[in-house]
Amino acid sequence: MNVFENENSLNKNLQYFTQISSHKKLSFNLRLIHKIFNSINISLISLIFIFSFISFKSQTKWSTIYKDLARTRAKNNNLIDYISKTEEFYINQIESLNIFKKTTPKDLIYFDRQYNKKGENKLIKNIKYIQDGFRDSKYQRGY
Repeated sequence: MNVFENENSLNKNLQYFTQISSHKKLSFNLRLIHKIFNSINISLISLIFIFSFISFKSQTKWSTIYKDLARTRAKNNNLIDYISKTEEFYINQIESLNIFKKTTPKDLIYFDRQYNKKGENKLIKNIKYIQDGFRDSKYQRGY
C-alpha cells in the first residue's frame, strides 16, 4: 500500500505543480496584456494633450487673422463709400458745366469799391452814405 500511496501522492503533486505553472503562465499573460493596454492608453492620452495644445495655438492664430480680415473689410467698405461719393461729386461737377453759361463783359456787374480810412468812424460813414443817397435821389421822399 505504501507504493500506491507514493504514486498517488506523486500524481497529486504533479497535478498541483501543473496547476501552479498554468496559473503562473496565465497571470504572466494577463500582466503582459495589462501593461500593453496601459502603455497604449498613456500614449493616447499624451497624443490627445499634444494635439489639443496645437489646436488651441492654431485657433488663436486664426482668431487674430480673422480680426485683421474684419478690419481690412471695414476699411475697404469705407474706401468704397468715399470713392462713390467722390465719383458722385465729379459727375455732378461735369453735369453742372452744361448748366452754366459763359459770361461776357456785358453780363458783369461792377461795384464801386469803397475804401475805409483808418481813422473814420463807421457810424459817421453810414450817415454820410445815407445823406449822399438823398442828394443823388437814390432814396426818394414821400410817394
